[in-house]
Amino acid sequence: MNAAMRSYYEKRASEHDDWWLGAGLFEQRERPGWYEDVSALIGVLHALSPARTVDLACGTGFLTRHLPGAVAGVDQSPSMLEIARARCKDATFELGDALAPRPGFARIFSSHFYGHLDAAQREAFLALPREELVLVDSALRPDGQAEDWQERVLDDGSTHSVYKRWFTGARLAAEIGGAEVLHDGPWFVAVRSSSPRS
Repeated sequence: MNAAMRSYYEKRASEHDDWWLGAGLFEQRERPGWYEDVSALIGVLHALSPARTVDLACGTGFLTRHLPGAVAGVDQSPSMLEIARARCKDATFELGDALAPRPGFARIFSSHFYGHLDAAQREAFLALPREELVLVDSALRPDGQAEDWQERVLDDGSTHSVYKRWFTGARLAAEIGGAEVLHDGPWFVAVRSSSPRS
């Protein structure tokens, strides 16, 4: 994720959850099955076995709060972390680089971060030490592209260029080395890799 995209997510913090909740600029968007898929995704997270987990690029903690076990979150945005800390009282949070190794965690979890990474960053991410990796990202829509630079607009009218990739469950699972598909919905995919790494 480049500096411009990091700046975008810092500016987006106060309205970030509008995307999940269908509020603000997302209120009028046609997203059939969106809320059902959000609920199904949360159910997948609840079904994970408890583990010492680090949520990389945790954002506002919207999904962090649903992870079972002892959870720590990492994000590069102070404003995102302020919201996450208020939301997730039982988790700990750290301002930092999500691509930096953090030993001591059995599970790495990350949501809608991997799809923003370029090839070198993806390689660094997948090399992070862990026993288990759980990734959530955006599903490839029937009329969508697998990769694009999007022009995104915030509530203040500012526009930001954001690199983004979309996945089928099978494609994401194959890309990270033969993972298990946990969820393959109309809006979200979730995969798990249990290959141990040192």
